Amino acid sequence: MQVKRNNYYIHASPVFEVLTEDEIEAIYFSALRVLYETGVRVYDKEGVAVAHAGGAIVEDVQSDSALVKIPPWMVDKALATLPRKVTVHGPDRKYRMELYKNQIYYGCGSDTPYTIDPYTHERRRATYKDVKNFAKLAQALPNIDFHMSLGIVQDVSVGTYDRWQYLAMLESTSKPINLTAVDLEGVKDLLEMAYIRLGGEEEWKKGPIFSLYIEPVSPLSHSEEVIQKLLFATDHHIPFVYTPCPLAGATSPTTLAGTAVQALTESLFGIVLSQLRRPGAQLIIGGLMSNMDMLTTVYSYGSPEMALLSAAYTQITKWLGVPMYETAGCSDAKLYDEQAAMEATINIATAALSGGNMIHDVGYLEQGLTSSPEMMVAADEIIDMVKRIMRGIPVNDTTKALDVIAEIGPGGHFLEHDHTYSHFKDEIWRPKLVSREGWADWQASGAKTHGQRVHERVIEILEAETEPLLDEAMYKELRHVCEMADARHKDEELDMSMFV
Repeated sequence: MQVKRNNYYIHASPVFEVLTEDEIEAIYFSALRVLYETGVRVYDKEGVAVAHAGGAIVEDVQSDSALVKIPPWMVDKALATLPRKVTVHGPDRKYRMELYKNQIYYGCGSDTPYTIDPYTHERRRATYKDVKNFAKLAQALPNIDFHMSLGIVQDVSVGTYDRWQYLAMLESTSKPINLTAVDLEGVKDLLEMAYIRLGGEEEWKKGPIFSLYIEPVSPLSHSEEVIQKLLFATDHHIPFVYTPCPLAGATSPTTLAGTAVQALTESLFGIVLSQLRRPGAQLIIGGLMSNMDMLTTVYSYGSPEMALLSAAYTQITKWLGVPMYETAGCSDAKLYDEQAAMEATINIATAALSGGNMIHDVGYLEQGLTSSPEMMVAADEIIDMVKRIMRGIPVNDTTKALDVIAEIGPGGHFLEHDHTYSHFKDEIWRPKLVSREGWADWQASGAKTHGQRVHERVIEILEAETEPLLDEAMYKELRHVCEMADARHKDEELDMSMFV
C-alpha cells in the first residue's frame, strides 16, 4: 500500500541555486537604489515623457537624451501589473511556449555574421539559404522549442536583413520565433508579415507568433531605437525580451554581484516603461551576462561565470515573478569539437537545473560570432539527456518494484519481465548520436567519431524532403514586404565592419 505523508518536500528533480533569499533581496534593493539615485540615460524623447508622466524624475536634459530616475514605488506598481506568464505560439498553433516559473524551453541564437558551411566546413558569411537551413534543422530537432535566425542574411541590403531572416524562418519552421529588428521600421514590417502568415490582426490577438528581442546598452543606457521598439511592441501586443548584456569587467563591474545589480537595474527600467505605457504588457527579462576574458578581451560564451550569472538571475526573476531569458548551448570554441561539447553541456545543464524559461543561443560558437549546424544538432541530444536527468527518480510502489524483485528472486534476470517492457522506454534514456557499441561493432559500422555522426545527421536533415510550410500566394505576399523594404533601402550597401 502506498503510504501518504503530509507536510514534506518532494525533490522530483535536482536544483541549482547560487543565491540565498537574503542575497536575492540585497541585489533587488540595490538595483532599486541605482535606478533611483544614479538613474539611467534615455535617448528617446517619447520614452522620457512616458516615464516623467508616470512619476519619474528627469534631470540633465540634453538635446538627444535625459537622465531618468525611477522611485521604488514605481517599480512596485509596475510589477503589480506585469504578467507572470508569457505565451508565444508557432505560426500554425501546433507549437507554443508558456513561459513561467520553471518551464524550460531551449532555442537558438541569432544574428551571427559567420557560419560554418555544413558541406565544406568553411567559416564564411551567413546568407539567406543558411538561415533557411537552420530553421529546417530547428523544425526537425525535437528539443529545440523555439527558433532564432542563427545568422545574419548578408546577401541583401543592410537595412532589410531582418525581414528576409523572418521570411527564411517562416519557410522552414512552424515553431515559435524570437526576432531581432534593425529599427522601428523593421518591427512594423515584421508585424505585417506575421499578420499575413496568420490571416490578419485578429488572429494575432488570439496569440502572438513571435517575440521581439530588444537589448538596452550597458551600462545603464537605453537608446532611441530600443525605446521605440519597446513602445511599439507594447502598443501592438508583441511580447518582447528586454535583455541587457553586461560584460563583467568591461561594461559592468567585474564582480558578479555588481553585474547582477546593474543588469537588474536595466531590466527594471524596461518593466516600468512598458507597464506605464500599457499595464499588462508581456515581457521577458534576463539575457546574456558574462565576463570579459582579461587575456583576450572577448565576451566569453563558455565561462563558468556565465553559468553562475544565469543561475543567479534566474533565481531573481523567479522571486520577482518574471519570465527569464537565459543562455545555453553555446561555446567559445571555433568549431564543434571537444571544447564546444564540454562548455555546451555545462551551460545546458545549469540552465535546466536553475529553471530558466526561454533558454537561447543553442548553436553559437566563437563568442556568438559564428553559428554551427553541428553544434545545434549535438546540443539537441545534450538537452535531451539533461531533460532525462531533470525528470529525476520517481519513488512509488510501481517503481520500487518489490513484487517484481520477489518474483525473479536470486540469480534470475529481468529482461523478459512485463515490468521491463512496460517501463524501459520511459525510464531509460536512449541516445541517437552517442555511441554505446562495443569496439568490434563500432569498427564494423565505420569507426565513426561523435563529430562524424553529428555531421551525418546534419546532412540527413538538410537533404530530407519536407512539405512546404507556405503556399505560393502567401510566400509571394511575404516576399513583397521584403522587396518593398529593399526598395526603400536600395542605396544602402552592406557595411561588413558592423558585423566584425
